[in-house]
Amino acid sequence: MSGPRFDGRGGRWVGASVPRREDPRLLTGRGRFVDDIQLPGMLHAGFVRSTVAHGAILDVDLSAVRAVDGVVAAYAATDLALGDIVALLDRPPEEFVPTAMPILARDKVRFVGEPVALVVARDPYAVEDGIEAAAVTYKPLDAIVSQETAFAENAALVHEEAVGNVLLDVSMFDTPGVDEAFAAAGCVVEVITRTGRQNALPLETRGVVASWDDHDDQLLVQTCTQVPHQVRTVLARSLGMPERAVRVVVPDMGGGFGQKCVVGREEIAVAAAAKRLDRPVKWIEDRREALTAGFLAREQHYRTRAAFDTDGRITALDVDIVCDMGAYSCYPFTAGIEPLMASAEMPSVYQVPAYRVRGRAMASNKAPTAPYRGVSRPQYVMAIERVMERAARELGMDPVEVRRRNLITDFPYTGINGVTYDPGSYRESLDLAETILRDEGWPEYRDRAAAEGRHIGIGYCCFSERTGYGSDAFAKRKMRVVPGFDISEIRMDTTGSVVVTSGTMNHGQSHETTFAQIVADRLGVPFEKVKLRQGDTERIAYGWGTFASRSVTIGGSAVALAATRLGELLCTIAAHLLETDRDNVRLDGDGGVIQVDDPERRLSFEDIADVAYLRSHLLPKDVEPALTATASFDVAGDGTFSNATHAVVVEADPGTGKITILRYACVEDCGVVIHPKVVDGQCRGGIAQGIAGALFEEITYADNGEPSAASFIDYLAPTATEVPDITVTHLETPCAFTENGAKGAGEGGTIGAPAAVLNAINDALRHTGVELDTTPVHPRTVLAALEGSTLV
Repeated sequence: MSGPRFDGRGGRWVGASVPRREDPRLLTGRGRFVDDIQLPGMLHAGFVRSTVAHGAILDVDLSAVRAVDGVVAAYAATDLALGDIVALLDRPPEEFVPTAMPILARDKVRFVGEPVALVVARDPYAVEDGIEAAAVTYKPLDAIVSQETAFAENAALVHEEAVGNVLLDVSMFDTPGVDEAFAAAGCVVEVITRTGRQNALPLETRGVVASWDDHDDQLLVQTCTQVPHQVRTVLARSLGMPERAVRVVVPDMGGGFGQKCVVGREEIAVAAAAKRLDRPVKWIEDRREALTAGFLAREQHYRTRAAFDTDGRITALDVDIVCDMGAYSCYPFTAGIEPLMASAEMPSVYQVPAYRVRGRAMASNKAPTAPYRGVSRPQYVMAIERVMERAARELGMDPVEVRRRNLITDFPYTGINGVTYDPGSYRESLDLAETILRDEGWPEYRDRAAAEGRHIGIGYCCFSERTGYGSDAFAKRKMRVVPGFDISEIRMDTTGSVVVTSGTMNHGQSHETTFAQIVADRLGVPFEKVKLRQGDTERIAYGWGTFASRSVTIGGSAVALAATRLGELLCTIAAHLLETDRDNVRLDGDGGVIQVDDPERRLSFEDIADVAYLRSHLLPKDVEPALTATASFDVAGDGTFSNATHAVVVEADPGTGKITILRYACVEDCGVVIHPKVVDGQCRGGIAQGIAGALFEEITYADNGEPSAASFIDYLAPTATEVPDITVTHLETPCAFTENGAKGAGEGGTIGAPAAVLNAINDALRHTGVELDTTPVHPRTVLAALEGSTLV
C-alpha cells in the first residue's frame, strides 16, 4: 500500500507510557463486573457438588431441595439433558483418548467439587439452604491422586476408555544420534523435577448472568471469559440452539491468567436454567469453589537426561514428561495442552543437536487442568535450567558460562524440534543480567556472607516465550479446533472519531489503551478519539480471545491493518475531493490528509467524514458511502519469540528454612514496546506469580482425593511483603512479521521466575550438600533437606 505508515517507530503514541484509558473507570469504582449486574426478577444459582473424589452416583434426591423456602427449581443431569463438552485432537486412539465432560455429573463423579445438581432460588441464602438439603448417594471408588496410583497395576480407571489412566501418550521427537551422543558424552546429567498443582487465582472468580430475550429470541449470557466466541459455540451446541440465538457479552473482567480461556460447565448449566425458567439467573463462584473445583494447572514431572561434551556444550537431550491433567480434557485445548507444549519447545533457548521426548497426559481424580500463564514453560524451563546448573557443577564450570556456550546466537534458527526462532537477544539479555548483579557487587556479597556462615545464592534463568501462536502452530498439535487468526473492524464517524473492534479480550492487559495507541499512530488520529470494542459476540465478527500472549501480536496486527485500510480509503476520498492523484496525498499524522506537492491543501478527517456520510453524492463512484474497513491477521509458521534472562539473589535461613529474595532483575525483549509501563506491569505481575509457584502455592490431595486447600488459610498466596522490588530492563528486537514489530509480553515473568529462584536457592545451599529440584520450596522443605544432609 502506498503512503507512510505510522507504525510505532516514528509515531507519537506507540512507545509512550500514556495514562491508561481504563484507570479512571476502574480506580473510582465505576467498573462493571459480572456480580455488579442486576436485572429485574433475577434469580440466583448454586451447585450441589460431589463430596467424594471418585464414585458411582447411585441416587440424586432433590425432593427436599425443592421444598426449601425460596428455592425456585433444582435440576440433576437427567432434568436438563444437556450435551457434553468434548475436546478433540486429530490423533489415533493409541495417542489420544477424548473425554466427555457432562455439564452435570451423571453416572459417576471424578473429583471433589464436581457439579452434580443445580439449585436456583430467589436469593443466595436460599440457594445455600437448598444445596444443604440435597441428598446424593455414592458408591466410593479408589481415588487416583498421584502418578504412582495412576500407573499402578490394576489401578482404578478415572475413565474406562483411558487404559492405564493415560489420556495422551506422544513421542513427538526421537531424532538420530541421541544414543550415540550419550555414549560419547564427557558428562551425563539426570535431573528429576516436579512442580506443584496451582490455581491461577484471578481476583474475580468465575461468574455468569444469563437471561432470555423474547424480543430478540436470544439467550444473553454475560460472563467473565477470555474466549466469548468459544463459549457461544459450546453453549449453543450443548443446548441444541443455533449460534445466532446465543449472545455472549463480557463486562469488565478481574483477571483470568488462562483459567478463563476454556469453556466451563457451570456457565452452560446456568444458561440452560435461565432459558427454561424464562428468568435471569446469576451464579458467582465463591473462593472455596474456585480453589477446589475450578480449573487448576502446573502439576508436572520431568525426568531429563542430558549429554555434554567436556567443553560444556550439550550434545543430546532425552526427556520423559508426565502432566497430571485431572479428570477431564479442557475445551478446546484438550488434555494434551501441557505435554504437547513441553514436548515441542523443551530445547528452549539452547542449541540441542539431538532430542528424544515422550509426553504423557495423566488422568486423576482432581479438578481438570486448564492453561495457566506460561502453560508448561515454567516447568520445562525449570527442567532445562536445572540441567545447565547440574552440568556446570559436574564439569567444574561457571553456570553462566555453560549457558553462554549453548545459547542460540544466529537467527533465524531452526531447532532440532523443527521450530524456527526469529531474531532475539538471548546472549545479550544474559550478559546484561550478569552485569547488573556484578556491578551491584552481589557475587562479592555472597562470598563474604558465606565466610560469616550465611547462605546467600545467585540464580539465573534464560528462556524464550513463543507468542502469537497462529493457525499453523496450533495445527501442528493436531487440534480439532484450531485457534489463530483475529479480525478487526474500524469505523470513523462524522466527528472523525474512531471505533475499532477486536476479537481479543481484555482482562487486565490495558487493551483500551494500547490498541488506541496503535490506531492513533497508524491513522494519525488523536489518541482520545479512538474507542475499542471487545467482548460481544453480536458486535465482533469472530475472535479467539486472549491467551498465549496473542493480543498485541495478532489482535494488534489486525487492528493496525484495519486502520491502514481505513487510512487508504480516507486518502482515496481526499484525493478525489482535492482533485489530485491518489499518490499525491498522504496522511499527515495529525487528523487529516494533505496534498504532497502543496501541503497547504489539506482535508481534516471531519471534512472527509462529512462527505462520506452527509454528502455522499460527492464521493468517487467506486467508493461506498461509509468510512469502515475490516482486516484479519494470522501468523504463518511458528510464531515469534520473546526472550529474557532473570537474575535472582536469595538468602536461605538454615534455622527456619525461610527463603528471602534480596534482589530480582529481569532483562526482557518483547520487540517493539507499545506501552512501557504496561509491559513493566506484565513482567512484575508474572514474576509475582512465578515466585508464588516457586515458594508458596500448592494444592495437595489426601489419599481419598480430598483437596488440601479450600481457603487462603491453606492455600498460601504471596503478598506484597514476600514479593521483592523487581527491576525490568527492556531490550528491543522488533518482530519482522507482526504489523507493529511487537512480540508478546504476557507470560514471560511467570516462565522465568521458578527456575531462577530455585537455582538461587541451590546456590545458597551449595556448601550443605543439599540440592532441591521440586517446587514449591517451603521452609519445611528446606529444613527436611538440611536435616537429611550429612554436610550441614
